[in-house]
Amino acid sequence: MANVPSDLKYTKDHEWVRVSGKSAVVGITDYAQRTLGDVVYVELPKVGDTFEASAPFGSIESVKAVSEAYAPLSGKVAKVNEELTASPEMINEDPYGDGWIIELELSDSKQLDGLLSAAQYEAYLKEEASE
Repeated sequence: MANVPSDLKYTKDHEWVRVSGKSAVVGITDYAQRTLGDVVYVELPKVGDTFEASAPFGSIESVKAVSEAYAPLSGKVAKVNEELTASPEMINEDPYGDGWIIELELSDSKQLDGLLSAAQYEAYLKEEASE
C-alpha cells in the first residue's frame, strides 16, 4: 500500500498539500510516483504565475508517460523546487519531502474544505484499485 501521511491533504489527481498559514506546498503522492515509475523531467511554472484550482501547472515526465500536475487550490506560485530541474528523481526518492514541486500563496483558503483527508484518500485508492 502507498505511504499516505496523515498530516497532509490530498486530491483525486494524486497531489498532496501541506498547508501552513496562507501558503501550501504541493507535490505528487507516493502512489502517483510509483505509478509513473522513474521520473526523468519536471516542467515547473514560474514564480508569480497564478492558477485556478484544478488547472494544470506543469508536467512530470517518467520513463512510462508524461502526466499533468494540477493545482489543488487557487493561488500564486511563491516558490518552485528548482532542484527538480537537475534531480527529478527526488520525486521518486522522497515525494513528501525533498520531492515537493511548488508552494502556492492561497487566494481562497475555503477551497481546503474540498480536499481529501488521509483516510479519505486511502479509501479512494482502494476504490480505484478495485475498479
